Amino acid sequence: MKDKIITIKDIATKAQVSTGTVDRVLHKRGRVAAKVEEKILRIIKELDYQPNIIARALSSKKQYVVAVLIPAESYDSYWLAPKTGIKNALKDLKKYGLSVKYYHFDPYSSQSFVTQANELNKERHDAIIVTPIFHREVLPFLQEWKNANIPFVFFNTEISDYEPLSYIGQDSYQSGYLAAKLIHYGQCSPSSVLIAHFDEETSNAAHLEKKELGFKNYFIQNNLQQFDVIRADIARPNHSAFVKQMDGILQANPNIKAIFVTTSKAFEVAEYLTQKHLKDIKIIGYDLLPKNIHYLKQNVISFLINQNPKGQGFWALQILADKLIFEKPVPQLKYLPLDIVTKENANYFIQDEEVTPI
Repeated sequence: MKDKIITIKDIATKAQVSTGTVDRVLHKRGRVAAKVEEKILRIIKELDYQPNIIARALSSKKQYVVAVLIPAESYDSYWLAPKTGIKNALKDLKKYGLSVKYYHFDPYSSQSFVTQANELNKERHDAIIVTPIFHREVLPFLQEWKNANIPFVFFNTEISDYEPLSYIGQDSYQSGYLAAKLIHYGQCSPSSVLIAHFDEETSNAAHLEKKELGFKNYFIQNNLQQFDVIRADIARPNHSAFVKQMDGILQANPNIKAIFVTTSKAFEVAEYLTQKHLKDIKIIGYDLLPKNIHYLKQNVISFLINQNPKGQGFWALQILADKLIFEKPVPQLKYLPLDIVTKENANYFIQDEEVTPI
C-alpha cells in the first residue's frame, strides 16, 4: 500500500469496521468502543494515513466569511494595494466557500474606525483581518473578538500584546534602523536629521513609534553624536499650512541634511523641496506609490523602503484560509523583506508588483 493513497475505506477494511466508524474516530465525534478506537488509531499510524483536507474542503458546503477592517483607498491610495492582495488570494480560495466583507474607515479619523468596527460586530464572521492603526481604539475590539474565539490577523501594524493569530508585515523597528543606516552611509559630516510623521497621532500609532525608535537607536548604538536627530508631526489641514510648518522646521534647523518620512507621504516632502529649490536634502520614505516613484527617478527621493502592501493583504487572507479551511499550522509572525528601492532598480519592483503579490 506504500505506493497508493490511503483512504478511509482502506482503514475500515483492515479494521473490519464501517467507514462511518473510522470517520467518527478521525473527527472525534460520536461514541466508539475503546478497543475499536484503539485498533483504528493503530492502523491509521501503520498505514501513515494523511487526510485529503483539500478534497474535503472542496466537497464541503461550509461557508466562511472573513471581515476586513481596512482604510478606504479614497483617502489614501496606499490602501488599494493590500485590498488588491486580498482579492488576488480570494480568486483561488472562494471555491472552498470563502468570502470577504469589507468595512472601510477613514485612516485619519479614529471615530470612523470605531464606527466601522461596531458595524462589523453587528454580524457574525468566522475571522477578521484588521490593520490596527489606532492603538487605543482597537484594544476593546481585540478583547471582544478574543472572548468570542474569533481569530484575527493584523497587517501593516503589529500589536504583539494581544497575540493575534498572525501578524503580516515588516518589522517596523528594523525598517527604522535600516533607514538610519542608509542616511548614515550618504552623510558623513555633522548634520541634523528630521523624522517626519505625517497625518497620524504618533503616540496612538505603534508602528510609527517603533520606526522612530529603531531610527534613533541606530545613531545611539553606533555612537554617532555628530547627527542631531529631531522629529516633527506633520499635519496637513491644507497645503499652505503644510508649507508654513515645513518652512518653520527648516528655519529653526538650517543644518537638516536628511528627512526620514515614516509613512507613504515622502512625495509631499519631495514636492516641497522641489518648489523651494532645495537640492541638498536627502529623503528616505516608504512605498511604491506613483508620486514616490516619480520623485525617486528625479533623484529627489534617495531611497524607498518597499513594505509590499499587496503581499500583506494576500498573506493575511491566505493564513486565515490555512487555519479555517486547510487545518494547517500558521506562523504567528510573517515578516516581509525590507526591500531597498532606488532609481536604478525601481522598474524591477514595479514589474514584480504587477505580476505577483509576494
